[in-house]
Amino acid sequence: MTGVGGAPRAFPCLALDIGATKVEAALVRPDGTIGVRDRILVSEHADDLLGAIVAMARRVILATRVEFVGVGCPGPMTPGGEQVSPLNIPSWVDFPLRSRLRDALDLDVYVDGDARALALAEGEFGAAGDDSSFLSMVVSTGVGGGIVIDGRLLSGDSGNAGHVGHLNVVPNGAMCSCGAYGCLEAEASGWAIEARTGRPASEADRTTRQRTGELVGRAVGTLAAVLDFNRCYIAGSVALGFGDEFFEMANKAAHSVAMLRYSAHLEIRRSGLGVDGPLLGAALVGWRGSS
Repeated sequence: MTGVGGAPRAFPCLALDIGATKVEAALVRPDGTIGVRDRILVSEHADDLLGAIVAMARRVILATRVEFVGVGCPGPMTPGGEQVSPLNIPSWVDFPLRSRLRDALDLDVYVDGDARALALAEGEFGAAGDDSSFLSMVVSTGVGGGIVIDGRLLSGDSGNAGHVGHLNVVPNGAMCSCGAYGCLEAEASGWAIEARTGRPASEADRTTRQRTGELVGRAVGTLAAVLDFNRCYIAGSVALGFGDEFFEMANKAAHSVAMLRYSAHLEIRRSGLGVDGPLLGAALVGWRGSS
């Protein structure tokens, strides 16, 4: 079977989805179905997170033929994920993730940003199958994205393209974890909403839900006007938890800034991926890297 970019998919891929809260591992078959899987909580392995990830990976691939590993990890990172510095895993600064996993598992390892990996999954297994250009976003604890133009996931000079959470949406706004002020992530993410309101995003009032949708929509509309895409697919607990109200406000706000004729059909929609989207994306990183 062949997937994104003509990548061969003859064997299952060990997929690792690394997040600030949890890390999941799974065997992903060539057709996108999930086999054996496991997860750990980051907070329970502060002293040796990598060791816990390796032990989990070994449990998952026991007695199964696996030739490579695909990893989705928060950034920023150096090209190929040779060194990662996830903003929400402070113990990993310039951490040599790829080489450490490769040495521990004796397998080829391919690493990309978690939100970028999700964009691959949206195009292959989700709602963007008919789109040659689209934006894939996550609005959850943090805000991230992946941008596909003319069928290619944009990488940029260092492989970090797609960090849409660091678009400035509120000049001189709240301080972001990146050090800037007024980033989308500092204003519309789950952690930002809790910091601003004193309540978790799941308990946000209507004003907060509408504000969040408006800020996300303005960011999407700005990018759509610059990059010429007409679909944005959003996943994540904040966006999906806020429901129709979020998407209605986001679409309205997007069109208020994307006024050029070629943006007339811009739509912000729910992701077509379920809870396994991040693992599917990590597997696609592996298949694509091995091609």
